[in-house]
Amino acid sequence: MAYSTTQDHDALGGNLPRRITALAMVGMLSGLMSGLFGIGGGTIIVPALVWLGLTQRHAVATSLAAIVPTAIAGVISYAQSGHVDWIAALLLACGTIIGSQLGSWLLSRLPEMVLRWAFAAFLVFVIISQIVGTPSRDGTIHMTFLTGALLMLLGIFVGTLSGLLGIGGGAIVVPALSLAFGASDLVARGTSLLMMIPNAIAGSVANVRRGLVNLRDGLIIGVVAACLTPAGAWIAGSISARLGANLFAVYLCVIGVRSIWAAIKVTPALADRLPHRKSGR
Repeated sequence: MAYSTTQDHDALGGNLPRRITALAMVGMLSGLMSGLFGIGGGTIIVPALVWLGLTQRHAVATSLAAIVPTAIAGVISYAQSGHVDWIAALLLACGTIIGSQLGSWLLSRLPEMVLRWAFAAFLVFVIISQIVGTPSRDGTIHMTFLTGALLMLLGIFVGTLSGLLGIGGGAIVVPALSLAFGASDLVARGTSLLMMIPNAIAGSVANVRRGLVNLRDGLIIGVVAACLTPAGAWIAGSISARLGANLFAVYLCVIGVRSIWAAIKVTPALADRLPHRKSGR
């Protein structure tokens, strides 16, 4: 049976209307960021769900489920402008389906401390890639046998991280497609969103079977996010590629600081050194 109830004690004191409002706000923000940056929104959803009372494990699984409707709405928006590479997305998706099963298997077995540090390390990697990379608005992917093989390998890597961290994988795929495969920033975002749909579905099915998904929270976030994703895609096309990359880096810095702090607090060797640490926390 799927995990469908929240913990008894959360940041809102168990108040259901306030919880639904908070989930809707998370959906609005993650939807805008998804359309703007070509990501699934897991970097927002996972920390928010942890704050609302879910464990890191259940937050990761629920986030991946919420990404499905968000990514579908984003693909429709980018496809209308011709900013989707369908062949590249198919190859990436084939790889991610394989990787997501491995990630979901690891999710049910790794300690929460490992998950939190993996999430923080992932964010640091993406921030660096956005700062050092030079985005393009005119590039296209030149498909060869080697390119296809590399896209498949990239998909397997992204799928594993997706199942493990509850992310759609866009934060890796977007800079990779631009810097390593020559795609424009908009094509990279549209292709990324298309790639993550089968990946998120496959990972979510596995997580539901393992009882890790909070269906109510995931549905609320996903539906609200899908309504706002087209607005984010419109903004992405209205600003320069460099500005978009800079905004992405700033956004991830904010999320990264919080994620590192959360990881420190669940690491005994580091948490013991924190000033004014309360007993039992």
